Amino acid sequence: MATPYRELFKAPGSAGFCMAGLLARVPLPMTGIGIITMLSQLRGSYALAGMVSATFVLAYALVSPQVSRLVDLKGQRQVLPFATATSVIGLLILAASGLWHAPDWSLFIGALLAGFMPSISAMVRARWTALYRGQPQLSTAYSLETVIDEMSFILGPPLAIGLAIMVLPQAALLVAASLLLFGVIALLFQRATEPAVEARGLSSARSRSVFRLSSVRLLTLLLMAMGVIVGTVDIVSVAFAEQLNRPAAASGVLSVYALGSCVSGLLFGALRPNAPLHRQLLAGALATAATTLPLVAVSSIPALALAMLAAGLFFAPTMIVAMTLLERLVPERQVTEGMTWLLAGLNVGVALGAAGGGRIVDNAGVQWGFSLALVAGVAVLLVAFRTASHLHIHQASAQSVSSG
Repeated sequence: MATPYRELFKAPGSAGFCMAGLLARVPLPMTGIGIITMLSQLRGSYALAGMVSATFVLAYALVSPQVSRLVDLKGQRQVLPFATATSVIGLLILAASGLWHAPDWSLFIGALLAGFMPSISAMVRARWTALYRGQPQLSTAYSLETVIDEMSFILGPPLAIGLAIMVLPQAALLVAASLLLFGVIALLFQRATEPAVEARGLSSARSRSVFRLSSVRLLTLLLMAMGVIVGTVDIVSVAFAEQLNRPAAASGVLSVYALGSCVSGLLFGALRPNAPLHRQLLAGALATAATTLPLVAVSSIPALALAMLAAGLFFAPTMIVAMTLLERLVPERQVTEGMTWLLAGLNVGVALGAAGGGRIVDNAGVQWGFSLALVAGVAVLLVAFRTASHLHIHQASAQSVSSG
């Protein structure tokens, strides 16, 4: 299995931008939980902490695709310094507002500015795409990136919580700002692998967002529904473990979920299945939906861990197929923006799942919380069917035109 991944790094500079991207993407999962941990300690209000954190997540979801769109137009070296500086300033405003007990509105301003954080995952994927477009190695690269994303979301939150509790309430945000700054600088030093920017005229068609494409909207909606599953199982698993008076078991259960996704992602990238992508998407969506069913029936920590392992196994492959589809559907010059829309949809889904799952747990009990994951699983399946149908019709039309 190691051979396909070893092949990836034969390209000069690939190891450098991959490591820089790993460093620079950890701040994203650190920031949301870092805001909550800081404000819960300093202000004693989870409601305020949740609203400020949600402001950051929504700002990121709305702004990051626009940042990536500018990257496609002007290049990473031209855009990333300004977006990164804005985000770092926002993180510093958040930390300073907490330290000096500034008015609440300053926290929201900091969260909005922090939301200018560029989608590092999309930037790195764009570099892999430039290296391996049209080659089998590209699917393996997307598999590796999905696993690295999973790792960042495994490491980021506990790192943020540990720093905020054991060092300083503002420490998580300060470290996130430092990692983002140094990671982006390291990435920008990798000039040889930066995707080239095409010379462009003033055609309005070139300036249109790829979100106008129905296939991109469908794939974004698919990733959003998958994100709802992740956000739901995160918050409800913690509540489930607390209900059984085993709160420490929650971290183990969530690690099992992430482990299943990482292992399946690595295997998927090594195997490189040859089935049509729309069929792979349907198979992944069907499995994702089916594995949410056991969650509503669990009654013990071991049962929950097994259910989470099964659920995690199909997350990474489905996301990899979605990314591969997007790379083939959008114009080459707009691939960074397209990937960012999908990743933004995933992050919004995680936030919605956490908020919705927490509300259901408070109002109806823990067991009902997992029902939101079941509903999201059905949504994943329905959107996948619609997407596959759309792609099949689109492909048939293209073949008809070419044969005519």
